[in-house]
Amino acid sequence: MAKDRKSEDYFGPIRRLLVGLIVFALLGVFLIWRIDSPRVERFRAAVIDRVVPSFEWAMAPVTGVANLVSDFQSYQQLAAQNNDLRRELQQMKAWKEAALQLEQENAKLLDLNNVRLDPKFTYVTGVVLTDSGSPFRQSVLLNVGARDGIIDGWPTMDGIGLVGRISGVGQRTSRVILLSDTSSRIPVTIQPSGQKAILTGDNTLNPPIEFLENPDVVRPGDRVVSSGDGGVFPADLLVGQVALGSDRRLRVRLSADYERLEFLRVLRARAHEVITDPGGLLAPATLPALPVAEPDVAVEPADG
Repeated sequence: MAKDRKSEDYFGPIRRLLVGLIVFALLGVFLIWRIDSPRVERFRAAVIDRVVPSFEWAMAPVTGVANLVSDFQSYQQLAAQNNDLRRELQQMKAWKEAALQLEQENAKLLDLNNVRLDPKFTYVTGVVLTDSGSPFRQSVLLNVGARDGIIDGWPTMDGIGLVGRISGVGQRTSRVILLSDTSSRIPVTIQPSGQKAILTGDNTLNPPIEFLENPDVVRPGDRVVSSGDGGVFPADLLVGQVALGSDRRLRVRLSADYERLEFLRVLRARAHEVITDPGGLLAPATLPALPVAEPDVAVEPADG
């Protein structure tokens, strides 16, 4: 017991002395690193240059383990991305097969109906520069204009649905009036009933349907396309689907994504022939004069 007490009395002061020296050294390092002085800064730089390179061998295992963990995480991310890409590739193969079947079916139907497609029906793609930003006017500005052959009245699409029409052409820019604008009026056809109506803009994303012939045969979810009447737009351009509004009015849920208009296609639509005399299509206005046969006149021989 006496020996244990002597050893405790011997190591106690040494332990306290070492703890005090460590605390004093840490306080000194803290103060040196906190002092803002050029001399202290040079001293710190000299200490770092002397101490840090000598500890590279000690940091090598830690650095290797950190790199190994980072590489393993990167490998996991690559494996997950690879699996996602494989699934998307399988889906795209299925979509490609469905698209090919639809293309073949469409070609057969066009051939049976003897449909003649317009080869001049092409488009110019423009970038949306800015929008009107006004609740009373719904329009956007494109970076294509007269130098690109843009003409007033041409329809614009976002790749899925009809967006609006060109209304104002500059040399390098053009203005597009959206279908939701209050000045927009376009004739549409509701499928499959074939009802004709007018889509009227009211500054909302679900414009109402006006002048519907028979509302009883129209159902929410019916497809709405341009009718081509009046030469405003070409026929069969997708506009949207019929929806029943909160005011119990039939409206159109537009297919175009108006919240993300970045690129628009301006369709080169040929102007329709203006018919001033519908009756002239059936028969000419004046019938050509028929040749009149002259009567035979008997000539008597003269007396000798």
